[in-house]
Amino acid sequence: MSRTSNVIKADYYEVLSVSRTASDQELKTAYRKLAMQYHPDRNPGNAEAEEKFKECSEAYQVLSDPQKRAAYDRYGHAGVSGVGGGNGDPFAGMGDIGDIFGDFFGEMFNVGGNSRSRTSRAQRGRDIRFDHVIEFEDAVFGKEVQVTIRRAEACATCHGSGTASGRGPSTCSQCQGRGQVRYQQGFFSIARTCNVCGGTGSVVTDPCTTCRGDGRQEKQHTLQVKIPAGVEEGTRIRYQGEGDAGRFGGPSGDLYIVLSIKPHAFFERDGNDLHCVIPISFSQAALGDEISIPTLEGDTKLKIAEGTQSGKEFRLRGKGVPYLNEHGRGDLIVQVAVQTPKKLTKVQKELLRQLGESLTVENTPTSRSLFSKVKEMFN
Repeated sequence: MSRTSNVIKADYYEVLSVSRTASDQELKTAYRKLAMQYHPDRNPGNAEAEEKFKECSEAYQVLSDPQKRAAYDRYGHAGVSGVGGGNGDPFAGMGDIGDIFGDFFGEMFNVGGNSRSRTSRAQRGRDIRFDHVIEFEDAVFGKEVQVTIRRAEACATCHGSGTASGRGPSTCSQCQGRGQVRYQQGFFSIARTCNVCGGTGSVVTDPCTTCRGDGRQEKQHTLQVKIPAGVEEGTRIRYQGEGDAGRFGGPSGDLYIVLSIKPHAFFERDGNDLHCVIPISFSQAALGDEISIPTLEGDTKLKIAEGTQSGKEFRLRGKGVPYLNEHGRGDLIVQVAVQTPKKLTKVQKELLRQLGESLTVENTPTSRSLFSKVKEMFN
């Protein structure tokens, strides 16, 4: 809407589509919505949108100020004559535009001479991942190992300054150290990140010949890594500050040791439990026996009861893997497998034949089960 003296101005409350009792937050929300809709950057070449943008800005400028709003409520436009009117900066007296628009206007343009703080030149170093393979026993009981990594460290020549003189970076001549370059567009100015210094406000004019201005060099670094008992495949151990050095005074990154565990030739791991299979003879299973079985801490005794069936499991409490960063351990689960001899002497065969003849169907659990099923089929 035109704001020439011979045209009646629209009511400020109607311009913002709010009631006359609207709170400050309601005014701010309404204005933000309209300003985003009619902003010239979103409507290039649209004179009507630019006019509406100015109109809603003027309305908010008046109604957001308690004294101006009181004068407007009492006298109308006459009470606030001279405000906005198409002359000067429609944002004058509106405070920090960032409070209204947040990051959108803060990055898009600068109003009233307020500029965003420049980007800090200091940069945090990169985190490093190092994959390390350990033995099965080391994962169970823990161990301290030595690892060697490659990481970026402060340049020994320039001591991290990145400059040959050692004085550090100079103020950027493009933005004069502000990190932003402002361009005038109509009644407001746009602030853009300086493309010379990248928003840091400073540049390296005499780069160090060793690190070429980076301030860092890649070097080998050796450190002791403590592997706690009970770690699993894929466990990550974090060492704070042991990653790449930061640039220009920034903090170092972190080092992550990622563990991979070699399989064991005899034991299998399931969480904190260990599993193994122990072969026993037919006579041991039938008559019972006490056998010696291996554990990760040495041999131990296991009592096989008389009549033990192949596949039976025995649980040895506390012989498994320690709980990570906790007390207690898992169990060792031993499964027995009755082995059938492949070669027998004549005497052994005769003895087994006699044994087989002496055994009834009821003596063999498998046969008894089968006999019961046959009886059920014919009854």
